[in-house]
Amino acid sequence: MKAFNAPSTSLGQLDADATAGLIAAAADIALVLDEGGAIRDLAFSSEELAREFDAHEGWLGRPWADTVAKDSRPKVEAMLDQAPARDAPRWRHVNQLSARGTSIPLLCSVAPIGSQGRRVVFGRDLRPVSQLQQRLVEVQQSMERDYSRLRQAETRYRLLFQMSVDPVLILDAESQRIMEANPSAQRLFGRTARRMPGRVLADVFAPEDRAAVQALLATVRSAGRADDVRARLAEGAQDVLVSASTFRQEGGLLFLVRFTVVGDAGQALMLPEAKTKLLKVVEVVPDAFVVTDSAARILTANAAFLDMAQVTSEEQARGEPLDRWLGRQGVEVEVLLSNLRSRGSVRLYASTLRGELGGQSEVEISAVSVMNGGQPCFGFAIRDIGPRLRPPVRAQEGATRSVEQLTELIGRVPLKDLVREATDAIERLCIEAALELTGDNRASAAEMLGLSRQSLYVKLRRYGLGDLGADEGQD
Repeated sequence: MKAFNAPSTSLGQLDADATAGLIAAAADIALVLDEGGAIRDLAFSSEELAREFDAHEGWLGRPWADTVAKDSRPKVEAMLDQAPARDAPRWRHVNQLSARGTSIPLLCSVAPIGSQGRRVVFGRDLRPVSQLQQRLVEVQQSMERDYSRLRQAETRYRLLFQMSVDPVLILDAESQRIMEANPSAQRLFGRTARRMPGRVLADVFAPEDRAAVQALLATVRSAGRADDVRARLAEGAQDVLVSASTFRQEGGLLFLVRFTVVGDAGQALMLPEAKTKLLKVVEVVPDAFVVTDSAARILTANAAFLDMAQVTSEEQARGEPLDRWLGRQGVEVEVLLSNLRSRGSVRLYASTLRGELGGQSEVEISAVSVMNGGQPCFGFAIRDIGPRLRPPVRAQEGATRSVEQLTELIGRVPLKDLVREATDAIERLCIEAALELTGDNRASAAEMLGLSRQSLYVKLRRYGLGDLGADEGQD
């Protein structure tokens, strides 16, 4: 330890108050001990720290070792027994007990003061450092969990890639060079499979088909998808159907290219001719037709739907939720999906379809749920019924009697009373219809009617519809 060269002249004649101020400023907690190790005085650098030791006055006269945690007493005794150090003081970790019995970590050092055997304990609060260390540990654990999930996901996708029965290649989008080939692709290319990594994709095809493959990759990169291309391999002269998609990895764009081998008879592994004609008919039929995934996001749609939705291309609709255009958002499509999941099909469901440019059509929907690759998907046939008169709704018996009673009141009561009674009858019919459409889901019915749930409950109570006890208890 390097001491001051001339403390008596540089520091001047310091009195006890000035010395105490220096000691208190040098540490978060400062204790003055007598020759026996008992606490004679103490100071804190802040009021907040003093409140942590709210009964510190009781320390005066007690040995310092009695105010620390049991595991820290040997450290305190060792610090007090050692001779005054000429070198730099040794700092030890001590757990100081507060009045509530909790341990507060301090980094302590003991220094002699004066000629009467008294010593000063300098303590630094380690809680900020401990909190930073704890945060560092939590961040490290979080990173390890994320890395573990990434490794598991990579393992799963790697396994799928290796086990795929279709030949699959992964290309660098910039150079179009092959980076990886799964075992099916290696079997397809046979003897040249070992030379596949680093090879340009176009080189594996016959010269007359390379332009078509290049156009496929360019279209997929710009538009996101493209129709499959039929091409012939350069070695073996085997015909294949080539499809491609893009994905990003580590900031770079990659192609995933899949091959479908054409059969020996010269026919690709495609749908039968009758099914192909059916798909063509669905594409040009005047009624809209949409296929969605299990979350009601559009997978494909025909031209009639694009016209009704007022979008210019299928790309603008693909991946978008169906309720962006159909019915009241978040209500009617959810009702349709609920019925499709439970019943498998829905017929003649009346709704509205909104266009991107503000147009609106009254439509009638029939839908069906089918399984595709182990996952459900939904098909919606949507017909514009705006010009067509709807069939009259069959009213319940009580509602029919109310209409007849209103007719009998004409001429007996004022018109405003008749209007009020008719409004109540219509309101009841609308509520009953909404409850029926939503399968008695009152939250969805309230949203469909543009009411709050509380307002719906008031009207249900007014008309005596349903049992309100359970629902009101939940609110």
